[in-house]
Amino acid sequence: MPRPGSATVRNRRLAAELRRLRETADLTGDEVAERLGWSASKVSRLENARQAPRFGDVKRLLDLYGLDGAHRDQLLQLARDAVRKGWWEAFSDALPDQYSSYIGLEIEAEEIWQWETQVVPGLLQTEAYALAVERWSHSIEVIPPSRVDTRVKARLARQAVLTRETPLRLSIVLDEALLLRRYGDAGVMRDQLHRLRELAELPNLSLQVLPLDGPHPIATGSFTLLQFPLASGIKFHDVAYIEHLNGCSYLEEETETYRHRLSFERLGAEALGPAESMERISRIARDAWTF
Repeated sequence: MPRPGSATVRNRRLAAELRRLRETADLTGDEVAERLGWSASKVSRLENARQAPRFGDVKRLLDLYGLDGAHRDQLLQLARDAVRKGWWEAFSDALPDQYSSYIGLEIEAEEIWQWETQVVPGLLQTEAYALAVERWSHSIEVIPPSRVDTRVKARLARQAVLTRETPLRLSIVLDEALLLRRYGDAGVMRDQLHRLRELAELPNLSLQVLPLDGPHPIATGSFTLLQFPLASGIKFHDVAYIEHLNGCSYLEEETETYRHRLSFERLGAEALGPAESMERISRIARDAWTF
């Protein structure tokens, strides 16, 4: 069974390859536009993944660049796949565009490294904890109750990546402080910490805790590093995802993503090992959230 595709990632892969082919052909965007009777802005939108590519447009570009053989077939398959809708489209009215884009990246990723300082990551949340987090956000964002429920459903649906046929490999380092930060009541927190222990038994999941009584090796907030497999013979670069108050940022330049890779490795080296992390989570569940 093939994994569900992500139009976001496939569009970006295709866009990057179309730009590379144009540069290899020693053509400017204006020259391509003139030869095909397009506007220069259309060429730019296609090469920067700001416009969903039409199959016919991709075919014309490949004809212009003289591309044939297996590579042409691979790009045409990407063009077909790029217009497929993901399951999250059903939740689009309730999800911010940036969040929908992230879901597309997450589904296509083969491995994710995540450092989290504020809340339990969405892929590991219980329904009650997720609902408490969404309700808390009402203090800075007006969200109708129906949209809160829809966002929670979408968050739970995301968790299927951990148990699909080819599961996502997920490595997470949690700041111990977030295990002590309450969302919902004590029962919600206790159940959430028990859920972390259950998920940590998955062979594709590595979970560590950075203890409060140890050194903090990297003075940075939460981040997620997404890594992708080949698709239609084309590799897509790593993406670092960072949330902030006004939305989120995607870092794709290799120097930046490599810096985040090194940072995560340092955090993992300073964090408790998996067994010690489970002991710490159990202790907090018992001491902080049992009354």
